[in-house]
Amino acid sequence: MGEEIKTRDFTQQDFAEFSKRLRRETRLLESLFREHGFSRRGPVAGFELEAWLVDHDGHPLPINGAYLDRLGSSLAVPELAAFNIELNGSPTALTGRAFSRLHDELAATWAKCRACAEDFDCEVVAIGILPTVTADDLTSEHMSDMVRYQALNDQLLALRRGRPFEIRIDGREKFRLSHPDVMMEAGATSFQIHLQMRPEHALHTYNASCVIAAPMVAVSANSPVFCGHALWDETRIPLFEQAIAVGREGYPRVSLGHEYAKGSLFSCFEENLEHYPVLIPAVRDEADARFSHVRFHNGTIWRWNRPLIGFDFDGPIHLRIEHRVCAAGPSIRDCIANAAFYYGLVYGLISAGEHIEASIDFATAKDNFYRAARDGLGAKLHWKDGSEIEMRDLVLSELLPLAQRGLESLEIPETDIADYLGVIQARVSSRQNGAEWQRRWIDRHGRDMSELTRAYIERQKTDKPVHEWSV
Repeated sequence: MGEEIKTRDFTQQDFAEFSKRLRRETRLLESLFREHGFSRRGPVAGFELEAWLVDHDGHPLPINGAYLDRLGSSLAVPELAAFNIELNGSPTALTGRAFSRLHDELAATWAKCRACAEDFDCEVVAIGILPTVTADDLTSEHMSDMVRYQALNDQLLALRRGRPFEIRIDGREKFRLSHPDVMMEAGATSFQIHLQMRPEHALHTYNASCVIAAPMVAVSANSPVFCGHALWDETRIPLFEQAIAVGREGYPRVSLGHEYAKGSLFSCFEENLEHYPVLIPAVRDEADARFSHVRFHNGTIWRWNRPLIGFDFDGPIHLRIEHRVCAAGPSIRDCIANAAFYYGLVYGLISAGEHIEASIDFATAKDNFYRAARDGLGAKLHWKDGSEIEMRDLVLSELLPLAQRGLESLEIPETDIADYLGVIQARVSSRQNGAEWQRRWIDRHGRDMSELTRAYIERQKTDKPVHEWSV
């Protein structure tokens, strides 16, 4: 879905041709899995950070076209709303001082973004849901000027037979809204962690990512308010799921999934083919071996852990996971710490030879995920022995030591491990992630969302991790 398309108008012939090519490419992909035909490079780390452009009162500012033209960075692209942008990281080998490299690059890109924002007399902010955003901001009038977003809106509404999108979130308060277009999705921005892995690790990396989605969403929660309502700690999760809902039971376009991958990651791509209707039939005149239609179709299915195929710089096809559960922000350092925690957990399990999906069934992993999104660091989970455990106890006693062992297996220096996992430990010990900081600020100062956003931006500029932020 990251690629631009030429038209928003499609015929039945377009759908038929796209489906034919999709099925043909999927069968070719199946042979690659069967013949172990993927790149063995890995692990390789990467990320995408979504951000907001806001005025000095903290309100969304829909100028991303002019802003990105002035910024002139190949690492920055538009998002669905004209007040959102996306920043990409360069792939880097997940070894040595990988996190220092990721941090340095993102901090440099962020500094350029802030400098460019000054030219427009505005601010750039990374946060899961902007506290000031309203339903009036999230309208098609503020959609980015790209055909693919217009087509996305058209086709989702067609699948819904024109019915509005229904947002129903029960958190600390209740939120109800009927909305005429897909733009509610633009209210949720994230820090997406990419992991290219060796093919022999792909299956269990994906399944482990489903299990650890619960602690990951809890430690990184940064979206407690939407349209002035106090909702979940990570309100992004239900908001995004409902904003893209097409009304089909069993296979929603946004979800954790309905089971673990079986046999290989190909099971996810086969599921894409068999259970997800083609959304945008943007036919490409490319060879089957480029998998253009498989990749584009996969981009219209937003699993919280999305399996991807891509290409190394010198041509070989590779597998990677896009871990989508973390909110954007609160600081650049917090983002990289979240990535370190994720990579550490995955490779802690790999180095131990543990297939955690054998100990926690998918229904439990899924239930844990939504508990964690709702209650954040205060959640209670069901873990490997079937007993209930407090999120904080699980992270501090079991998951942080596991992540440390994982990063050690990747030969990450002790200083980097201590630096970035130390951020997670202090955040959890202090009970102050981004969501909790926002709640504490509101408890002290009231619901002035402009003031909250300005206070957040000033602290974000320091790059101090959120557990050090004052209220």
